[in-house]
Amino acid sequence: MDKVYAALPDPPSEIEEEKVEEKAFGNFFAELESVELPLGTTLRSIYDDQPNAHKRFMEKLDARIRNHDREIEKMCNFHHQGFVDAITELLKVRADSEKLMGQVTDTNRRLQDAGRDVTAQTEEVICCRIQQRNMATTVEKLQLCIPVLEMYSKLKEQLDSKRYYAALKTMEQLEKVYIPRVSQYRFCQIMAENLPRLREEIKEISMSDLKDFLESIRKHSDKVGETAMRQAQQHRTFNSAVAKQVHTGHYSKPVYSLSGRTHTHISNGLLTDDDAGDEEEADEEVLTAQDLVDFSPVYRCLHIYTVLGDRETFENYYRKQRKKQARLVLQPQANMHETVEGYRRYFNQIVGFFVVEDHILHATRGLVTRVFTDELWNMALSKIIAVLRTHSSYCDDPDLVLELKNLIVICADTLQGYGFPVNRLFDLLFEVRDQYNETLLKKWAVVFREIFESDNYSPIPVETEEEYKLVTSRFPFHDPEIEKQDFPKKLPMSQSVPQIYTQVKEFIYASLKFSESLHRSSTEIDDMLRKSTNLLLTRTLSSCLQNLIKKPHIGLTELVQIIINTTHLEQACKYLEEFITNITNVSPETVHTTRLYGLSTFKDARHAAEGEIYTKLNQKIDEFIQLADYEWSMAESDGRASGYLMDLINFLRSTFQVFTHLPGKVAQTACMSACKHLSTSLMQMLLDTELKQISMGAIQQFNLDVMQCELFASSEPVPGFQGDTLQLAFIDLRQLLDLFMVWDWSTYLADYGQPNSKYLRVNPATALALLEKMKDTNKKNNIFSQFRKNDRDKQKLIETVVKQLRSLVNGMSS
Repeated sequence: MDKVYAALPDPPSEIEEEKVEEKAFGNFFAELESVELPLGTTLRSIYDDQPNAHKRFMEKLDARIRNHDREIEKMCNFHHQGFVDAITELLKVRADSEKLMGQVTDTNRRLQDAGRDVTAQTEEVICCRIQQRNMATTVEKLQLCIPVLEMYSKLKEQLDSKRYYAALKTMEQLEKVYIPRVSQYRFCQIMAENLPRLREEIKEISMSDLKDFLESIRKHSDKVGETAMRQAQQHRTFNSAVAKQVHTGHYSKPVYSLSGRTHTHISNGLLTDDDAGDEEEADEEVLTAQDLVDFSPVYRCLHIYTVLGDRETFENYYRKQRKKQARLVLQPQANMHETVEGYRRYFNQIVGFFVVEDHILHATRGLVTRVFTDELWNMALSKIIAVLRTHSSYCDDPDLVLELKNLIVICADTLQGYGFPVNRLFDLLFEVRDQYNETLLKKWAVVFREIFESDNYSPIPVETEEEYKLVTSRFPFHDPEIEKQDFPKKLPMSQSVPQIYTQVKEFIYASLKFSESLHRSSTEIDDMLRKSTNLLLTRTLSSCLQNLIKKPHIGLTELVQIIINTTHLEQACKYLEEFITNITNVSPETVHTTRLYGLSTFKDARHAAEGEIYTKLNQKIDEFIQLADYEWSMAESDGRASGYLMDLINFLRSTFQVFTHLPGKVAQTACMSACKHLSTSLMQMLLDTELKQISMGAIQQFNLDVMQCELFASSEPVPGFQGDTLQLAFIDLRQLLDLFMVWDWSTYLADYGQPNSKYLRVNPATALALLEKMKDTNKKNNIFSQFRKNDRDKQKLIETVVKQLRSLVNGMSS
């Protein structure tokens, strides 16, 4: 196959090259003639294109210039005739223009001459306009500055008049509204610099006022508390009177208040003063805390610190200072317990403090909170209770303790009205009640001692019916037999009985005073009265009676009267219970009603008096026995009883006659005790170890004395003994003396140990001791010397009896 070759393009012709070159240089010249395009790029493209490009460019440029010159020449030739015509016209106008120029110059000269005055006046007008503009600008600026100055002046006036809260508000307006409008002026800058200093001054001044207020309120708390407590008491008194009116329909009982004024409630329900028409006092009674204290410093200071954004600092400072003041208020005086005024001042200050705090709590928002006041109150309550416990323990005056109780109640009622919990104060009153009862018991102990010391311990003589009624009105005494007797007559008890009974009732009244206003039920009051009365009877009166009975100067007669008195007081206990029931209106049949223990008190006192009677009676017998002066070696008796024994028997007779008013068993017991003691004393006299010898004559004399004792016993000195009961007190002596007087040893020895023995009460040891004393008299020619002379067999019998008695004694010991 034949190869096929593509045809090569023909080389460009010279004509085409020239066209391309022309076109390129045309573009270059267009770019050069354009003022907007930069020339550097065009020139660089010309020189960088081909060698000899600069030469060819210059050639083309010259050709281009020649072409433009030809076009300019053509244009000038085309417009030349019009130019010539214009020049010709211009030359014609030249003359007219010179003439016009002269006229214009002349007109201008004349116009300048004529406007010279106008120019001067115009300049004056311009100056006035400038002045007016300046004045208007000044007035405008002054109108902006005057409110600032007025506000600042107002600020100064408010500071001078101590209206600090308003001054702070004015400062705030100055800073936020007025000063920014004219802040470019120097005086405004000075004002702005002074405002922080003025704020600090206001803070210092207001804080100083607050300190003065705190100091003032500390001094005025006493008056505030006194007023609040007086109003609370008057309110309580009024409520009590209204309650009485509801029950009774009318009332006219005087009501007493702390201020000492007396109010009387009349039947129409109105409250009238004894000092009628005293309007100032009536106005004074309704004063409140804000009437007595100016709280404006607190409000002002609070508002100031609030505006200054420092309220928290103020609240913390106020609370801290009030806590310090609370501690000072709660600190009592050392001698507070000595007078009621000390307690009253203490309570007034406490109540005044918390009344002020309550007012601050409700009058301000957040200065003090309920939590803060409750914390303060709880702290104060613990301190108050501790202080009252300590100081009340020093009180020994029941009237002062009662006043203290009244103050506690009024204080509690007052603060309760302001919303403070006071249950612990009422609980404290139970402790104060115990202290009050203790002081009452001490006081009545003195009263009872004085009554006992002043009593004559003899029956009350009654001369007339009036005297009898007077006694029975003071003491519930009823005895039909005595009432039947004619005047004058005697009541069995002594003067101390109605006095004691009256004083017990007075004690109940005194105890009742403490129960008033305690908000307790009648049952609780009844229980308190009965318990305190029981303490009076079982502790105070019982102790006084026991001490009285033990006193050495109290004799048998007094003891007998004491027994009679306690018997009547014991019988009067039921009347005391009725008395308490009438006061409290609580039925004695109530389940939890406490019974009076007076019965046991008086029984114990009576038993103690009975025992003391037995003791003193025996002591008196011992005193008579000590007067005995037996001649133990006498050959024969005097034939009559010893003088000391007859005096003793006479004393016993007179004493037992006094016992007729005693209960039968007491008199019988006393008589039996005296006879037994006398018998024992006589037996001890015979068996005294210091008595070595005794003669038959002495035995006979002793027998006469014992016979007198037996006669006394058989004469029934105290009624009520059956048969020979009283004589049995001397049976031991009688059998012993009969044994020696009859010398019936054979019978004694033979019947010894038999239940029907004639000498059953004779102890072998006793008989042996007495026989030994009689045996020793043979050395001094006593009765045994006669035996030896008369009958030696009888001596042997005595020896035998002695041996047998010793054997009996030894047998008993073994």
